[in-house]
Amino acid sequence: MIDVTEQRDALLAAAAGAAAVAGSYLATGWTPAFVVRPVDQAIVNLTPEPIVTFSIETFGDAGHLIHIAMAVATVVGLFGAVAFAGLELAARTDSRGVGAAVAGGGSWLLAAALTGISLGALGAAIPAAAVGGVGWLPESAAPSGGDATPSDGDATGARDAPAVVDAVRRRTLGVVTGALGFAAASAVGRRSLAPGDGPLPDAPRSEGAAARLQEVESASLAVESEGLHGMVSPIGEFYNVDIAEFDPEVTADEWSLTFTGETGSERTVDFDELINRPVEHRAITLRCVGEELNGRKLDNAVWTGTPIRPLLESVDPEGDCNCAMLRGEDGYYVQFPVDVLAEGFLAWGMNGKELPTSHGHPIRVLIPGHWGETNVKWLTEIELLSVEEDGYWEERGWEGTGEVKTVAKLWDEGITELGDGRTELAGHAYAGTRGIDRVEVSTDGGDTWTDAELSERLPDADVWRQWRHVFEPDGEHEVVVRAVDGTGTLQSGEESGSVPSGASGWVRRTVG
Repeated sequence: MIDVTEQRDALLAAAAGAAAVAGSYLATGWTPAFVVRPVDQAIVNLTPEPIVTFSIETFGDAGHLIHIAMAVATVVGLFGAVAFAGLELAARTDSRGVGAAVAGGGSWLLAAALTGISLGALGAAIPAAAVGGVGWLPESAAPSGGDATPSDGDATGARDAPAVVDAVRRRTLGVVTGALGFAAASAVGRRSLAPGDGPLPDAPRSEGAAARLQEVESASLAVESEGLHGMVSPIGEFYNVDIAEFDPEVTADEWSLTFTGETGSERTVDFDELINRPVEHRAITLRCVGEELNGRKLDNAVWTGTPIRPLLESVDPEGDCNCAMLRGEDGYYVQFPVDVLAEGFLAWGMNGKELPTSHGHPIRVLIPGHWGETNVKWLTEIELLSVEEDGYWEERGWEGTGEVKTVAKLWDEGITELGDGRTELAGHAYAGTRGIDRVEVSTDGGDTWTDAELSERLPDADVWRQWRHVFEPDGEHEVVVRAVDGTGTLQSGEESGSVPSGASGWVRRTVG
């Protein structure tokens, strides 16, 4: 039979483990000093490729939650074991100080071992010590064995035992509740302290971004549909995918980009130097390679930043250097041909605001016409190479840095019944840097086709267009939409899933 005291100590130890992880996150955010991060990265790196692909196809975005939950549970268990040892030693020595010291000191050693950072380890050690110290009760107050009822000859004990048990339970429940409340408050509080989402660095840039944003938005079609984005997606509704559930928190002051590898000389650029380079405001659309054909991971924004080509030329690539590996603060990496990378853009602003943390604050790269997953967030290094290497997703069976496929979308909010009995169909079409020349709509399952109305063509090389078509329904209609890109090539009608190079086919919907 499990001892009641051991049950209580196990519960307190779990609470201490949760408090240690929460304290670490509150103190460090998703940085190398956060105790969960190295464990999560190890899980991601060690997971076999077939399991990664299965998780993406089966769980979608929720797949990230699986490895995060595994990492958090593992680390909570490790710190809980340390706290349990502290509680046991406190019981043996009948000393609260011993319990707090072991829980705190052991947690500090564990956190420092996981992260290699001693100061940041205090974020985990202090809450663990607090729970270990407050949660322990002296032997005289703790119930023993599986039965708290004293002997029949001790009338006073028989009368007082239930009160003692209740006091212990209240103390334990209070400590556990407090630890879990601290964990929740830490998560919310740290999110509120995250960098990003503020105004652009200075007024001229803000004014330029605002003017460009208005220009792009004014190209939107006048559609009756409610909820359908125009030419610009709101920041809070722009799709977001990355390899870690917790975003790295990097301030502009501590950020830098280093060029390494096959260069005439290595170079490091800090944030102030970068934003003082020539500034542009580009409308750029991103689409996720892992989405379904009519999925919702397609959005457009106006990004503020600077071209990457001058920086590449300044480091004087050597010899037969023909590719580059880009690395982000989250451990993500992707390889590009140098000539493709040279067309890229380093962004620090989004829709007239400072680049949000979730989209790579303070700097991300945007490569025209390529899948969204290749546009590294929290960019910290560009290594020039003479031999190609696989990037993160290529190692896991995906195509990597291929160009996006042409697609026309028709979402639920793009189907609207008008007051005069007609039906409005509206959506977006995208073909990367090839652009969209026209969108064709069929309301009879593909037997006949009509050109849809298109939004104004923007000068930006890598941007979607809106489309709109109105028809008079007479019962149910099988609606099919397809796009023709700027080269005159019709969107492929051959259906395929997203793995390994993006979904293809024509979107079909039953309307009426």
